[in-house]
Amino acid sequence: MTRRGLFLFIALGIAWGIPYLFIKVAVSELDPGMVVLARSGLAAILLLPLALFRHEVGPVLRRWKPMLAYTLVEIVLPWYFLSSAEQTLPSSTAGLLLAAVPLAGVGIAFLMGRPERLSGTNWLGIAVGMLGVAALVGLDVAGSDLFAVAQMSVVVVGYALGPAILARWMPDLPGIGIVAVSLAGAAIAYLPFVLVTEGVPTAWPSTPVIVSVIVLAVICSALAFLLMVGLIAEIGPVKATTITYVNPAVAIIAGVVVLGERVTVWTVVGFVLVLAGSYLVTKKVRGVAAPPTVINGSEASSDAAAGRRS
Repeated sequence: MTRRGLFLFIALGIAWGIPYLFIKVAVSELDPGMVVLARSGLAAILLLPLALFRHEVGPVLRRWKPMLAYTLVEIVLPWYFLSSAEQTLPSSTAGLLLAAVPLAGVGIAFLMGRPERLSGTNWLGIAVGMLGVAALVGLDVAGSDLFAVAQMSVVVVGYALGPAILARWMPDLPGIGIVAVSLAGAAIAYLPFVLVTEGVPTAWPSTPVIVSVIVLAVICSALAFLLMVGLIAEIGPVKATTITYVNPAVAIIAGVVVLGERVTVWTVVGFVLVLAGSYLVTKKVRGVAAPPTVINGSEASSDAAAGRRS
């Protein structure tokens, strides 16, 4: 890996590992819908001018039906349920549960009629990953948090389904245009929702909450996507997928150091099993195609979310 590639890798690992920490801070005072509105709206304001300058908005809008579906499953629903779940779940647990996205990707491919040829290693990965999730949910998460875990399952499925929609119906569309339009669409959708549900704060949020929302929009959304494009261009989509195994570690460290969240034995066991399962389920065996690898909602093994995004 080049020095530039290493810098991009570290920067992206941090940018995609810290959202859970800042979401936890933001929802301490703001309604989850308001967090999504502020995050998506500000990120869209930053990315839309770039997408318009590159003439990438028009082609995306012309394929509005799959774009609408992608926006719904990749941002509108997952971001809300993630923010809502973190009202009770530790940020480190939320980040770790999302490491199961590659496991869900296998099931999504099967349901969409495009099942991957799985080797024995891939099947072992599914089993190991599920054991990790079971260790987290059954032994590390309190009973009162099970509803939050159910919300996290929606996030996992959404993050796995989004790249599948990209790969099947929008493989030729430019990535920056897709993200800019989807962020803008999410903000537009949440504006009336927040107004109707009275999610607008009645008092000015504290400085930590304001900073958290800005970081979520600028660093964890807009900048992170540009870092991903640069990283894939620098080291290729296959090596870039290893970022999947860095993000949960960053989430756990950030939660412990900044918020004082506890780390139990089962947190560590679940961490190891989920990441090992994700690695094995995406491992390519000679003569057998590995299932698509998803990195933070982007399918790095497809042209739609890899090379063509640059």
